Amino acid sequence: MDLPSAPCPAWLITRLKAFGGSVSFHQYMDWVLNDPDQGAYATGKLRIGVDGDFVTSPSLGGDFAQLLAVQLADWFDQLEQRNHSDQRLTLVEAGPGEGQLAIDLITALESLCPDLLPKLDLVLVEPNQGMAERQRERLALLKPSVSIHWRSFADLAAAPVVGVLLAHEVLDALPVERLVWRHNALHRQGVGFEMVNSEPYLRFIELPIPEQLKLSIEKANRSLGITIPPPNVPDGWCSEWHQDLEPWLKQAASALQMGPMLVIDYALEARRYFNAARGDGTLMAYRQQMASSALLESPGCCDLTAHLCLETLQYQAEQQGWNCLGEVRQGQALLALGLAEQLYGLQKLPPTQLSDAFQRREALLRLVDPAGLGEFRWLAFEIKPISSNHAEQPKLHCKFLEEPVR
Repeated sequence: MDLPSAPCPAWLITRLKAFGGSVSFHQYMDWVLNDPDQGAYATGKLRIGVDGDFVTSPSLGGDFAQLLAVQLADWFDQLEQRNHSDQRLTLVEAGPGEGQLAIDLITALESLCPDLLPKLDLVLVEPNQGMAERQRERLALLKPSVSIHWRSFADLAAAPVVGVLLAHEVLDALPVERLVWRHNALHRQGVGFEMVNSEPYLRFIELPIPEQLKLSIEKANRSLGITIPPPNVPDGWCSEWHQDLEPWLKQAASALQMGPMLVIDYALEARRYFNAARGDGTLMAYRQQMASSALLESPGCCDLTAHLCLETLQYQAEQQGWNCLGEVRQGQALLALGLAEQLYGLQKLPPTQLSDAFQRREALLRLVDPAGLGEFRWLAFEIKPISSNHAEQPKLHCKFLEEPVR
C-alpha cells in the first residue's frame, strides 16, 4: 500500500463508507467528475479556456472551428447526396463543454455553406446538468440560425439521425480502471481512506480484478497482440484500461442512421501506452492551468483525464458497429484543411488589426505544436450500414486525411 495521499473531504467519506470504506479508482473518478452534487463537471465547477482550468483547441479562438467546419461541410455534402429519405441533417456534439465550439462551428458553416443551415439540427449530448446550463446560456445566441436540442444517446437511439457525430476531448474524461503490477500479479487499483492524527486521508489501495474486467482485457489482448503488463515492468507499474469505452461507442452507434464520427483526443499507440518505461500511466489532474500527477488532491475540483490507446479504440469501435476511415495527428489534419492558407491570410489584415493578427497566429501555431495540442489524434469512423441499400456505397471521403499541399 502507498502512504496517505491527500485530505479526504466529508462528502467523499460519506460515499466511501456507503461502499464499505473503499471503491475502485473507476468509481472514484466517476464521483469526482460526475457526481451531481460534488462532481467537477456535473456542478459546472470546471472552467474551460485561457482564464479557466485548462485550455482546449476551440478555446484559443474561432480559427480551429473554421478549419474543422471545412471537413464538416464536405461530409454534410456527401451525406446529402446519399440521403434519399430527405431526412434532416444533424450535427451531434457529445460532451460540448462550454458550448463555444458549437457556436463557432455554426458560424463557420453559415459562412461556408449558408444553404445548409435551414436543413441542419444541432444536437448536444451533455449528461452533466451544470455544464448543460452554461451551454444553454451561451448557445441562446444561435437559436435564430439553427435548430438546437439537448438529447441523450438513448433519445437519439429511438430516432437515429443522418449526420455527423463529433467527440472532441470527450473520451479522455470517461472514468477508467487503473491496473497495478505488484508482487508479480496484476491488481485493480482502488481508493480508500484512513485516519491520520484524527484527520481522514485518501490513499490508493489494491483490489482483486473482477471477472468482467479480466475478460475484457484478455479479449483485447488476444485480438490485438497486446501484453498487459508488458515484459520487464517494475513492481508498482501502473496503467489505465478504458472499460467504459465499449458501451459509449455502442450508444454512439445507436444514435446515427448514417454518417461519420470524428474523435479528437490525446491517444498513443499500444506499444507506447502499455510500456515498461511508462510506469505511472497517462492520467493527469488539471486545475487553474496546472497539470499534476496528484490524482487524489482536491476531489471534485479538478479535471482528471487519461489518454486513449489507438488500437483498443479502433478495435472496440469496429466491434460496436463502426468502420475506421483513418487517423492522423491534429497538426497534419489542420494543414490538410487549410491552416497554411489561414496563416497566410493573416498577413493581409490591415495595420489596425495587427494585434489581433498576432494573437490569431499564436493560437494557430499552438494548435499544431507537436509538444502540445498538435499531438491530438483525429480519428474518423463511419457507421456500418444496417441495410443492403447502403452496402454498395463507397466509404465517406475525409479531407483531413489528405496530404497537405505544400
